[in-house]
Amino acid sequence: MELNTDFSRRVLVRTDALPWTPSPTAGVDRRMLDRIGGEVARATSIVRYAPGSRFPAHTHDGGEEFVVLDGVFQDEHGDYPTGTYVRNPPTSRHRPGSAVGCTIFVKLWQFDPADRTAVTIRMDDQRLLVDPDRPGVSVVPLFADGRETVQMEQWAPGSRIALDAPGGAELLVLDGSCEESGDVLKVHSWLRVPVGGEINAVAGDSGTRVWIKTGGLRHIAHPNR
Repeated sequence: MELNTDFSRRVLVRTDALPWTPSPTAGVDRRMLDRIGGEVARATSIVRYAPGSRFPAHTHDGGEEFVVLDGVFQDEHGDYPTGTYVRNPPTSRHRPGSAVGCTIFVKLWQFDPADRTAVTIRMDDQRLLVDPDRPGVSVVPLFADGRETVQMEQWAPGSRIALDAPGGAELLVLDGSCEESGDVLKVHSWLRVPVGGEINAVAGDSGTRVWIKTGGLRHIAHPNR
């Protein structure tokens, strides 16, 4: 399957408008944002677990990165409530599920193959750091290496956000709303900006909180190649 695979183009998806597609596991449904491959895929998705649902145990050969959007995600390593950011690097293994149900934003097969850094951060428990170079912006750093930078950003109401993206960028609106290049992005809208692009946004009246990754689009791989 190929979905939004032209990485030279800006892509905006208002995820709440997408239908839910059943996965091979009962009670687990997906909204696909981009995808290269079949069940083993380089993929970006919103995934919903019904209460009591659980995936079979599996190994993430290409790594897995996710944000818990609501509910509590669980595996044998612990419980991950709303607002948790997780990186399970290549070769990691788990059996995911949710007793109470949850929704996650998840990215698969987008790691450096040599990455072995596991990350678990409850974003709401972290102190916001003022960005001295961008008025109205505060950040929570989540991950950074020579390949990409990931952080949560809080944009003050009405603030203007200008961000060059020499390595591409993508963001997911977690709370609030914003306008970017003439488009209104509300909660769970997902934006992908190509290599060499830029983000030009204005935060909404109540401010905006986003998950944002920069740099990672220099590296596009097919999991079966």
